[in-house]
Amino acid sequence: MEGANPVNKKLAAALSGGAVLALALTGCGGSDDNEKLDAWAKQVCEGVQPQAKKIAAANSAIQKETSDNSTPAEVQKTDAKAFQDMSDAYKAMGATVQKAGAPDVDDGEKKQKDAVKELNGLSTSYASLREQVEDLDTKDQAKFADGLKDIATELNKLSKSGSDALKTLEEGDVGKAMAEQPSCKSATPSASTAKS
Repeated sequence: MEGANPVNKKLAAALSGGAVLALALTGCGGSDDNEKLDAWAKQVCEGVQPQAKKIAAANSAIQKETSDNSTPAEVQKTDAKAFQDMSDAYKAMGATVQKAGAPDVDDGEKKQKDAVKELNGLSTSYASLREQVEDLDTKDQAKFADGLKDIATELNKLSKSGSDALKTLEEGDVGKAMAEQPSCKSATPSASTAKS
């Protein structure tokens, strides 16, 4: 009766790609003197860090549920909450980048708009996955496992696509400025984030 477990493991594996995406916003080494850009990076990093932790915690919850012999109803409840948390986190990230305004770089406004659009799109996608999980039939193990397979496939697509605008946003000076922010440096997922 553990047909849903291997599938939920696939779900967890696909999800970890999504968590990497959230942390794409955390920059990577270097420094330049641009006070405006540093202030922008500080605002974005401080807003993004708690959301990255929320996504990592949601990810951990799904992985934990797969390692036990959970019932379909338990898996459904955990996955639905995790997807909602991710949806909320991406929406909050989008709001953070929106509120910060355009970074002080070439094409800053376009990069900012694209990143906000992407983050809001991810938020919508995860909300849709939550609805799909909630609609699964938990009384029929085989149907439930099939439904989870479809969700894992979508999740996989989601984790592969969607980070282009974020990567573009943090190219060059923006990435350097973000890398200097303590809140961006500490926004990497670790086992300790699962406690929240």
